[in-house]
Amino acid sequence: MLIEKFIQYIQFEKRFSPNTITAYKKDLSQFSGFLSSEYNIKNIEGSDYQMIRSWIVYLVSESVSTTTINRKLSALKSFFKYMLRESVISENPMIKIIAPKSNKKLPEFVTNDSMESLFNDVTFDDGFVGHRDKLIIEMLYFTGMRLSELINLRDSDIDLNYQRIKVLGKRNKERLIPFSMVLNKSIEDYLKIRKKDIIQDEQNSYFFVTQKGKKVYEKLVYRTVNSYLGKVSTLRKKSPHVLRHTFATHMLNNGADLNAIKELLGHANLAATQIYTHNTIDQLKSIYKQAHPRA
Repeated sequence: MLIEKFIQYIQFEKRFSPNTITAYKKDLSQFSGFLSSEYNIKNIEGSDYQMIRSWIVYLVSESVSTTTINRKLSALKSFFKYMLRESVISENPMIKIIAPKSNKKLPEFVTNDSMESLFNDVTFDDGFVGHRDKLIIEMLYFTGMRLSELINLRDSDIDLNYQRIKVLGKRNKERLIPFSMVLNKSIEDYLKIRKKDIIQDEQNSYFFVTQKGKKVYEKLVYRTVNSYLGKVSTLRKKSPHVLRHTFATHMLNNGADLNAIKELLGHANLAATQIYTHNTIDQLKSIYKQAHPRA
């Protein structure tokens, strides 16, 4: 099936992230179902730009967010580009499609006071799980790495001598992230208790593991972050990605260069990083109103 060949192409040749691959597969399946029910068309290659537009109208009528619609259109764009490359079609219908404009949503972040309270006032268990959970939160906040990057960390990726972590980011792009003495100490403490309490699978060299010595999984990390952030923050969303946003925002607020933050986050271009400047400007406005006598 053409969709399956495309999925293999973006997985093994283009090296898209697992989350993107899952989302694209779901999007293409949904569009295929729409074509079948509305136009009695069994193959996506038989669709045209008018059918794609009618799908957009349908998605809007179902109250699907603009961000989600644009992601689905990205999936179609990549798929039709692939079909053109494979000479399955001679004309790309996506050329006539204009993606709906979305209002850029500013990234949510945890305040500095709340993060200080989390590390100073919240009690973590003295055992292995407590050490691991605290380090998970510290690792996400101190480095800004993605959830997928964290769960795939291996022991060999962490250099305690030079205090840096090697991260494998999107499309297998490597980057080095420095870390502080505070994180260095937490890592050493975690490794000691892991060695003492956990029997690791010898073939498993993953850094963060469960009590059974297996690699941690996304839901475990998400639940951990959500639980502990819930103790200090009233944010509606309390996810690992919020800690990534928090890292970037706090770095900017404390004078870090935008290009440096781009490299630390592993962004492909500066535009993806610039969204954090809005939070910084909001803080500057607040300071200005408080400090200027005529404000």
